Amino acid sequence: MRNAALTLGVIGGLIAMVVGFFSYGYTEVTARHAEIGEAFGFVQNEQLIRVSSFLAPLLAIAGGAMARIRALWGGILMLLAGALIYHAFGFGVFTMFPIGFCLVGGLLAIAAGRPDEPKSHF
Repeated sequence: MRNAALTLGVIGGLIAMVVGFFSYGYTEVTARHAEIGEAFGFVQNEQLIRVSSFLAPLLAIAGGAMARIRALWGGILMLLAGALIYHAFGFGVFTMFPIGFCLVGGLLAIAAGRPDEPKSHF
């Protein structure tokens, strides 16, 4: 279960990184060129999008990397990453997989306390 949590956390973080690149870039483009914002819409909370574009993939990848040794901490980080992605970007076509991978990876990491290794986090 820890290996599955590691894999899901890293893959979810990489997909979240792609979403973050485009979201951060869109906030920059609309800030510099108002006509693009008028055509496609402005972002309501620019700072939330920018901070989440950086922190959510970082938390997911770090949580996935921690899942083998410190499953509880890694699981909590992945759950926070999934919640942050959902709060900042919502649930849509491009965010459903990073949210799902982070949440399932976090749950697997937290559930992997005892069966995998003699050293548990409980």
